Amino acid sequence: MATYIMLSRLSAEGVRTLKNSPARIQEVNQEVEQFGARVVQQYALLGPYDFITVLEAPDPETVSRVSIELASRATATFETLTAISVDEFVSRLQGS
Repeated sequence: MATYIMLSRLSAEGVRTLKNSPARIQEVNQEVEQFGARVVQQYALLGPYDFITVLEAPDPETVSRVSIELASRATATFETLTAISVDEFVSRLQGS
């Protein structure tokens, strides 16, 4: 499984939803699994993004689906990045 980083910004509607139902975060994480990805870790942030989520998924298409499904709700915007472990990165640079 590949690793992806999803940065999220809540919309005004998303902030209201979260304030009224904080458990919604865990519900969304369960929905992500129904789309074929898995939430590995998640943090609330201070700064330009509200959350960082580490996902595992079999391929970029699955993560694209997660992003589109979640964005279609208009409660947040997302920026998704592919993550490569440092060990793998160094190994590939060394030609292994």
